[in-house]
Amino acid sequence: MQHATDGITAPSFGGAPRPGLCTDCGISRIGDGKDCGRACQFIQPDYPGLERQVHGRTPRPDAPEEGFFGVTQTMLRARLSPPADGAQWTGITTTLAAKLLETGAVDAVLTVAPDPSDRWKPLPVIVTDPAALAQCRGMRMGFGPTLALLEPARAAGHRRIALIGIPCQVHALRALERDLGFERIYVIGTPCSDNTTTENFHEFLALLDAKPETVSYLEFRADYKVELRFDDGRPARVVPFLKLPISKLRPDFFPMTCKTCVDYTNRLADITVGYMGGDGDQWVIVRNARGAEMLRHLEDVLTVKPLTDKGKRSGAVRGFMANTERAAGGLPLRSMPDWARPIVAFLQPRIGPRGLEFARARVEMKAIETVLHLRRAHPARVKNMVPPHVWNVVAPYGLTPGPDEVRAVPPPATGTAEGTSTAAESSAEPLAGSSTLPSDG
Repeated sequence: MQHATDGITAPSFGGAPRPGLCTDCGISRIGDGKDCGRACQFIQPDYPGLERQVHGRTPRPDAPEEGFFGVTQTMLRARLSPPADGAQWTGITTTLAAKLLETGAVDAVLTVAPDPSDRWKPLPVIVTDPAALAQCRGMRMGFGPTLALLEPARAAGHRRIALIGIPCQVHALRALERDLGFERIYVIGTPCSDNTTTENFHEFLALLDAKPETVSYLEFRADYKVELRFDDGRPARVVPFLKLPISKLRPDFFPMTCKTCVDYTNRLADITVGYMGGDGDQWVIVRNARGAEMLRHLEDVLTVKPLTDKGKRSGAVRGFMANTERAAGGLPLRSMPDWARPIVAFLQPRIGPRGLEFARARVEMKAIETVLHLRRAHPARVKNMVPPHVWNVVAPYGLTPGPDEVRAVPPPATGTAEGTSTAAESSAEPLAGSSTLPSDG
């Protein structure tokens, strides 16, 4: 046992990440590791099939937002009132998980806490006490093999579990879900764009602040600024995106897995909680009946505001695409003159895309990045790795699949998984209205 306190344990496990494109979700560390072949998002993901299995349907053509964000029953801009102490935003994610434990819906929650040796390093933990989830609030940076907890959770007798996970972890869980032997699984997903190693992240902090060891909070906000908080008594400060030291980062700071991710919004979660479309609040996407069940636990403590949708994303996305094409081709990025940075930093939060338009922009940027980097680094993988929803997102920017870049679509699966919503349930509520680092709500 690496670490144990009342209601929270960090089981030891062996194994290692598999070679190549791998975010160490944990599947390679359990059993004989061969389940990676059918579970991994970076081998041959089947999003349409898994969406039908989990949500009872795929995104509706007559619901444009679902093309960007995935199957949606309800979409909210919300915050917990009052906010939870120590939360990255207001605490919706860990409070949802705590309610599942309090009501007996689950026996255990699989998530990450800060490693005792490094507050930024994710430590996979099994939580059985709702109060212990307070230790899991906040952002971690690095690869946390959370799904390696499935075996010790099952061995401990837990039969109803919840997972708080990022998209590549959730895809692997869904691909294996029917064979895992649990009675019930709830999935609380957070959006994820770019991860890196904990060691690399410390280098980034050192570029941001003269005393990086005192940084206790970092968040990429929807107003085009990064917020830093400190534990040495200094007041919080913000850094505009355009003033971040990105050009000083090593070329491999972001791994190829994150440059080729095909799911930014956690499309296979029961409920997704993030910030992109929240315009300063949290952004919640309820995807199926199980997600709606979880959200009902927060009705008395959730403040909901109308979704916003401001600005135009096209220029920003096309500029990002041009720079990504240069980077993927091995050319240096075009940098903005220093004199222009304060001007653009002032204008971005005022006239740039905000709310849902900001979220659409980030989804398009990630999809463009995926196609361009895969074509450069792993062209043979494009056919199997890029699902239809990514091609649909990049099409307006002139990126279309070549004849050898699309695989045959499997026939629709029949029926739904136990406990998931049916198509009728998933579409029962209309859309309300209509990063980028992983963060805990």
